Amino acid sequence: MEFSGKTIVVTGAASGIGLACAEGFAKAGGRVILADVQDEKANQEAARIGGGALAIRLDVTDDASIESFAKDALAKAGQIDVLVNVAGWGKVQPFMENDADFWDRVVDINFTGPVKLCRALLPGMIERKSGRIVNVASDAGRVGSLGETVYSGAKSGIIGFSKGLAREMARYGISVNNVCPGPTDTPLFAKVPEKHQEAFVRAIPMRRLAKPSEIAHAVMFFASEGAGYVTGQVLSVSGGLTMVG
Repeated sequence: MEFSGKTIVVTGAASGIGLACAEGFAKAGGRVILADVQDEKANQEAARIGGGALAIRLDVTDDASIESFAKDALAKAGQIDVLVNVAGWGKVQPFMENDADFWDRVVDINFTGPVKLCRALLPGMIERKSGRIVNVASDAGRVGSLGETVYSGAKSGIIGFSKGLAREMARYGISVNNVCPGPTDTPLFAKVPEKHQEAFVRAIPMRRLAKPSEIAHAVMFFASEGAGYVTGQVLSVSGGLTMVG
């Protein structure tokens, strides 16, 4: 896969799957904009990645931050060719122990934020009649996940949003697809109680967690020229944990 001459925005790029995506695109010749609320860490990673990579602070729960990010990114890059929405958050907690603030944060980070960022960056893609959007959802959004009920709903929402958006954007040559990771070896997963981590691994036919780079490969496929006729699709990368028809 080759991304020379392309500018790629990756949210949640300071660590985990987002960072693996940023690294993968940079190695393939792309210019990467690392978008993350952890701006110091994102700047450090951008400097390490090189190849013209830069970091711009983004808080997907804040409208002003999204607007500022979009203006800054377009001013510095000229155009955005690929948007990869990776930023996400959740924690394992029984639904009846959730409070309204928890729900709001889960929905804002995993659903509303990506929707708003798509809206902010789509006008340029529509004008050029070219672009790729890859939303990193979760297998929790396809089949549900114990202790992650609202998170599952938010991820299911982003899958449905992506399919609807794919239908609207197809006439402009813009594809919109979803990658759904299963349990992945990231800093966020490391915060899951150990007994739950062990249960996830036992349930995975391949008997291991995904590497962030393995999710990044799927993201890069959807963003590539080779996937130019693929839109509105959902790809699980989960070691066989879910096999959805």
